Amino acid sequence: MSLPFTIARTHLVSKPKQTIVAMLGVTFGIGMFIAMVSLMTGLNDMTEDLAMTSSPDIRIYHDITADRSSLAEQVNPQGINIVYHTKPKNESQKVHNALKIAEMIRKNPEVRGVSPQLTSQVFYNYGPVQLNGTIAGVDIVEEDRLFDIKAKMREGRIEDLIVNPEGIIMGKGLAKKLNAKTGDRVVITTPQGFTMTLKVVGLFQMGVGTIDNVKSYANISMVQNILQRDKSYLTDINIKLKDFHLAKAMAPQLQKTFGYKSEDWETANATMLLGVIIRNILTYSVSITLLIVAGFGIYNILNMTIMNKMKDIAILKAMGFSGSDVRKIFMIQSLIIGLIGSLAGLAIGFLLSSLIVRAPFDGGDVISIDHLPVNFKAKYYIVGIVFGIVTTAIAGYMPSRKAANVDPIEILRG
Repeated sequence: MSLPFTIARTHLVSKPKQTIVAMLGVTFGIGMFIAMVSLMTGLNDMTEDLAMTSSPDIRIYHDITADRSSLAEQVNPQGINIVYHTKPKNESQKVHNALKIAEMIRKNPEVRGVSPQLTSQVFYNYGPVQLNGTIAGVDIVEEDRLFDIKAKMREGRIEDLIVNPEGIIMGKGLAKKLNAKTGDRVVITTPQGFTMTLKVVGLFQMGVGTIDNVKSYANISMVQNILQRDKSYLTDINIKLKDFHLAKAMAPQLQKTFGYKSEDWETANATMLLGVIIRNILTYSVSITLLIVAGFGIYNILNMTIMNKMKDIAILKAMGFSGSDVRKIFMIQSLIIGLIGSLAGLAIGFLLSSLIVRAPFDGGDVISIDHLPVNFKAKYYIVGIVFGIVTTAIAGYMPSRKAANVDPIEILRG
């Protein structure tokens, strides 16, 4: 291999501009691939992390919107039933025996934590204006075990909610809208018209505007009092698993066991996951296209090199070089271009990714980030260099095969 390598190196060095152009094609393709896949996967990871930290793996609740057969259909299921002037039923969202269900679920070894709670729409009074939002009655210790509320507190402590029965922990975005801070009192009104004044004992920030701008936490007993419900009234059971990938398989089992709607995090965040899939398709499509274009450039350059080196090839064959030896020479040239171009592309991609992650970015009220998330996982760099070398190897194979089949007698005759 030393002699073919020496000849291949001589060919590359003798045409430096041509060689550099070929390498730059690979460098640009790999560099853009690394930069794009690092940014897109970083965004996907951030989106998934935010979804997982702000929503349960499985949520059990009473789905009052589910289709149900009417009494007439139950009495005469095979007949023709005509029902006039149907009206919705005033059905409670209560999950019966919620505490017992939660205790049974906690015994599952795959479960990390369970938090029974009740959630209601409320209006936050801001002078003459009423802002729409939600209030969740929780056991704040259990909620912290599921969502790590302590790490998301911006003012106050979760323990302040335990010792203050009329306290409320408010989302930072909501507090900003109400111009409220820790120690202030806010007035809330339920859809049924019941009004109550609560004290802000802390502010939290999940990082998602749809939560921080509308949600508050209070004690279960307080929210039951606000809604004028009994002590057993609970509307949701939130579950966190040790492995969130098991949620999709476990949710139907829980629904069958307890008879209440069980929604896994993938179903609840289907729109977000669809966006992740679309971004991945676009990222890899554009990146692969760039590398294929670079491969065509290498093919054209090697093809032109072979046309210019026909007499040299004929002389080599006349001296005893076989077709496989000639093929090795041009395949070595292709692989050298691919390897050096890929390594330079990795460096360019890393540099671009470092510049992107340092660039300031204001997520506004939608998402609380101050810079774009970038993924620096080694596997994408490995994929980049492997794909770059494979592309250039394929691009160099056809010209090298053509060179191996050259008939030296016809070339030397003129």
